[in-house]
Amino acid sequence: MPKAGIIYNDQKPRACNAANLLQEVFAQSGWDVVLATGIGGILGYSSESKPVCHTPIESLVPPGFDADMEFAIVLGGDGTVLSAARQVAPCGIPLLTVNTGHLGFLTEVMTDDLKTTIQPILAGDYQVEERTMLTVQVIRSGALLWEALCLNEMVIHREPLTSMCHFEVKVGSYSRVDIAADGLIVATPTGSTAYSLSAGGPVITPGIPVMCLVPICPHSLASRALVFSNTEPITIYPAMQNRLVMVADGNAGCFIMPDDCVTIQKSPYLARFVRLQNPEFFHLLREKLGWGRPHVAKPTS
Repeated sequence: MPKAGIIYNDQKPRACNAANLLQEVFAQSGWDVVLATGIGGILGYSSESKPVCHTPIESLVPPGFDADMEFAIVLGGDGTVLSAARQVAPCGIPLLTVNTGHLGFLTEVMTDDLKTTIQPILAGDYQVEERTMLTVQVIRSGALLWEALCLNEMVIHREPLTSMCHFEVKVGSYSRVDIAADGLIVATPTGSTAYSLSAGGPVITPGIPVMCLVPICPHSLASRALVFSNTEPITIYPAMQNRLVMVADGNAGCFIMPDDCVTIQKSPYLARFVRLQNPEFFHLLREKLGWGRPHVAKPTS
């Protein structure tokens, strides 16, 4: 019996209703289906009483989800997609992303299209697109303190974000460089259209094997975004005596103390997405972000 999964945002009625509908469709088609909520991929934040909030990457896989699963359907917005990618990446399960949110930059279809979409999916009529993820680790006194998978970006900044931070950054085997800024973003090509874009970073098409380092409001005309090969790990050292905050994909965070270091490298795990047709990145940029739309009507002749 083929097996599929459903990961949904249980705080959204539309997602819950769609999950119930899909359960019936799978049952009628002779499929085994396993349900999980996206909350399992949200790692939480450090706090004064719990400065370490470490959940090993492989332990986030929901019960019943494994490499034998054909695919999983994600019901929610971009936040749920980011959480689900973190949950299933160790198993390599492809995700069909269904938008019940707002922007839905990472989602493939709308809930209204589910009835016409699900049958081709059950028949295996789809492609799988792979996206790079990052492994982020916080090291203290030579020991692993915290780790997470990122599909979009890692951000490190001062708490609260009201004054300048100083960092020493080492890319691969190159010498350290000094950066003074409100914070730093390290993004994947997928994350280049998220926080990195808002901070002035470049848009990077998916599939290019790079990472992007973007200073947030740098205190120098020379500190600009840097794109480099994702075969090069990057290490960030706080060059100040204040506590910092590190956030992964906007839904997981850790305190960074002055003697800590943060390492970011390409993950051995990939985010895999079900696509119903050839991915068209520039169409997505135009539809979601308005890139390339004409400002003046073009002549018809």
